[in-house]
Amino acid sequence: MSLDERLDKAEEMIQKPSFRENKGLGNEVGYYIFDYPAEKELYIRERIEYIKKKSENSDDDFKVVVFDLYDIMIDILIKKGYLEKCYQFEKTKGFERVSKSISNMLRITSSDSLIVNHIRDNTPEKAVVFITGIGKCYPILRSHTVLNNLHQVIDNVPVVLFYPGNYDGQELVLFGEIKDDNYYRAFKLVD
Repeated sequence: MSLDERLDKAEEMIQKPSFRENKGLGNEVGYYIFDYPAEKELYIRERIEYIKKKSENSDDDFKVVVFDLYDIMIDILIKKGYLEKCYQFEKTKGFERVSKSISNMLRITSSDSLIVNHIRDNTPEKAVVFITGIGKCYPILRSHTVLNNLHQVIDNVPVVLFYPGNYDGQELVLFGEIKDDNYYRAFKLVD
């Protein structure tokens, strides 16, 4: 199946009330991953924007809400006055240290993650959440960490992570090369 066909099928799926009310085995709303070749990133962004705008202009009782993890991360750094400090810190201490510092400041691995809180606080009752930008955040954010923390706070609407890499139902491989931890709680949105 081509990428266009997979995107058409994904769009068709989120339109169905049964998808938005989908309860998993533990009575949880579904978490999904839509994987795609990393080189198609710009095309995926355009298509997501199209789906979002279409949702805004429809009479449906739900909205597609898109959260770009990179944009959220940068916004938090700006609001806290840390962005410029990060540039200086990277020059003196290196990328690995600044990456770890940003991760700590954002409380990435905590159930009180600033990014997860932002998504929770900005998700309406009737929505389908699209998570994008995970590739732009590597290595500061890891997809399995974001999804695990989101699972703890968002259980009333479906969540779709758009993933520039491969997902086989268990293993996440960013850009088709970097293995992330295994993740078993999400379904592949479209094979």
